[in-house]
Amino acid sequence: MLILASRSPRRKELLSLITKEFRVEPSGFDESGVTERIPEKLVRILAQKKAEEVRERFPKDTIVGCDTIVISPDQKIFGIPQGEEGARQMLKALSGRTHRVISGVCVLFPNGKKSVFHKTTRVTFAKLSEEDLNWYLATGEPFDKAGGYGIQGYAGLFVEKISGDFYNVVGLPVQTLRKILQNYKY
Repeated sequence: MLILASRSPRRKELLSLITKEFRVEPSGFDESGVTERIPEKLVRILAQKKAEEVRERFPKDTIVGCDTIVISPDQKIFGIPQGEEGARQMLKALSGRTHRVISGVCVLFPNGKKSVFHKTTRVTFAKLSEEDLNWYLATGEPFDKAGGYGIQGYAGLFVEKISGDFYNVVGLPVQTLRKILQNYKY
């Protein structure tokens, strides 16, 4: 059985583009102890730790762990914002500038093999006014998403340009994951 080690409804929806035969078992891994500062390494470590935590409970299944972060133009790592003020500060930092979205994925197979990778997408936001910020925060959308926005939702109105995998920004680089799973007959 294929298991998605994430509670994200967006990742569940994206994985269903590849296959309908999987179930969701959110990881209980505590990210707070991970101190890696290199973004690409960070998402790979977090994805693997999340997958490994679920692997302990389901050793005979194929596990997919994921993590997504946003890197501001000033090289700050943005995860999920802490409240409205945290989201406001993140969005202000992204306003009128280009940032990177990096998703890490770890696939653990029952035969002991694993595949760990990351994808990077560049996103350019329009300049956001205070009115834009207040409106977007009032939607409630920013509070469970890395960088404080969901490109597939209202924040798509702010995107001037994207370079790379759109689904990576949503939280799961499906094209690369599909190839990996196909190589292992999923």
